[in-house]
Formats: sequence, C-alpha cells, structure tokens
Amino acid sequence: MDRFLAMRVFVSVAEERGFAAAARRLAMSPPAVTRFVSALEQSLGAQLLQRTTRNVRLTDAGTRYLADCKRLLGELEDAELALSGAQGELRGPLALTASVMFGRMFVAPILLGFLDQHPKVQARALFADRVVDLIEERIDVAVRIARLPDSSFTALRVGTVREVVVASPAYVKQHGAPKSPRELSDLTVISFATNLSAPAWSFGKGKRAITIRPSSRLIVNSSEVALQAVLAGAGITRMISYMAAADIKAGRLKVLLSEFEPEPLPIHVIHREGKNAAARVRAFVDFAVDQLRAHPLLKA
Repeated sequence: MDRFLAMRVFVSVAEERGFAAAARRLAMSPPAVTRFVSALEQSLGAQLLQRTTRNVRLTDAGTRYLADCKRLLGELEDAELALSGAQGELRGPLALTASVMFGRMFVAPILLGFLDQHPKVQARALFADRVVDLIEERIDVAVRIARLPDSSFTALRVGTVREVVVASPAYVKQHGAPKSPRELSDLTVISFATNLSAPAWSFGKGKRAITIRPSSRLIVNSSEVALQAVLAGAGITRMISYMAAADIKAGRLKVLLSEFEPEPLPIHVIHREGKNAAARVRAFVDFAVDQLRAHPLLKA
C-alpha cells in the first residue's frame, strides 16, 4: 500500500464527508477509495471513519489522525518543493471565502494574480454575505471584516475600515442632514441585512456608545443594491467605508454623522491550519496579506 496516497485518500474522504465525493475529487473509482481507507484502517489497527447510509463521520481516532495526515502531507509537499527548487510549481486545490463586494473589489484580483503566478493551483472562491463555516464548507482561507472571537484559527490583521452613514447630496438637500443618530427616525433609512431583519446600528465610542435600531423603509440582503438605492436618492444607509469610497470621492455621496462613528473594524486573513497548512495555502496567505496591507482603502 502506498501510505502517502492512502493518507491523501483518507483526507479527501474526511473533507468531502463521503466516498463518492472523494472519488470525484481524486478522479478515482469509489471502490478504489474504499479499499485505500480500509487498508489504512487495517494497517493502523483503528477505525478512522464511521460509515452510515447517509454520511461519513470521523471517529475520535480519525480526528486525531486527520490532523497528523495534513501536517505530514504538508511537510512532504514542502520537502518536494525544496528539493526541486520549484517554488513556482505550487499545485493542488485552494478554497477561499470573503463577502460579496469585498471579494469582487479586493480578493478576486488578488486571487487572479496568484493563479497567474501558479498555473497548477486550482481555486474555489465562495463570495457570500454570511459567516462561512471554514470546516463545514472545506475552506482554506477567509477574509473577515469583524472583531473576531477567540478560536484555534490563525488570524493575520491586514487593515481597518470604518462604518459610515451616507446619502446622496440631492437627498440631503431635500430632507436635511441628521445632527445625531436619533434623528435617523425622521428620515428614510435603507438597511443591508443578510437575514432581512432590521439591523442595529452602533454609534460612538466608550461611554458615549449608543445603539439604535432605525425603522427601515427598505431592507435588502445586498450591499450593492443598498448602495444603488442611496445613489438614486432613495434614502440614507450605513455601509463599510470601502463600499462607498469611490462615490464619496466623486461627490455622489455625502458622509453623515461622522463624529458619531464607532471604532474602525479590523480586517483579518484567517486560515485553519497555521504552519501545518499546505505550501500553496501558506503562499496564498502571504501573497494576500501583502496585497491587502498595501491597499489605501483598507486604512481607516
């Protein structure tokens, strides 16, 4: 039995949570995948996977062995690259995620530049305005704009952005500009929320911080739709500064209530396996971190 191939097969089954899906990923037949995993379990004298008619789950031993497999396979990949001296020959799958608009504006150009340098890497990008579970959805790298909870993931801070209230000059001329957050109740508010429920807006810092939940005439689950509505003079919205930067600079939007802005939001590049990640993942993280830290829009 080719032990390293068997380990790769096991990792694929664990990540895909199924033998058929792993077989498709590896371009192997399902019986061959089953034979490799069975031979590996027999060699180790331990059950790695619990098989049911609906899915496949890791046993406790399988969970521990999966972490070891990823570390060893990553070290093997590094050793092969070092021996060949072919740092440009990174290869294999790479999965990443970011929010929709941030992904379009920042992550997609970075990813395309990375793929241009490393033609043997195959990428999968999930741009979604929700918190993506990196383990559940088999994601290697995420870009998050938020204050992060404690976790075992590696997080590298790459910048900050502001939360800004904006409206078109025409809307402000007709309805006036609010002098405090509480005056938003007298104006037409457009809100962006992934679950289409009225979001709470926080203002101020420290002891002066307040939270309000403005009555929204329109709630959309797309930040770009909210932006277009505000540009059309339909009302006031709140968004992250990079989203409106071009329109603010061009005079198509005005920033309101700037003296009440909360603390800037940090931006992090997150990946799951730290130093044990595959060389292609670490290379992409280094590439993305350098690019994002240098971007002028990501410095609040």
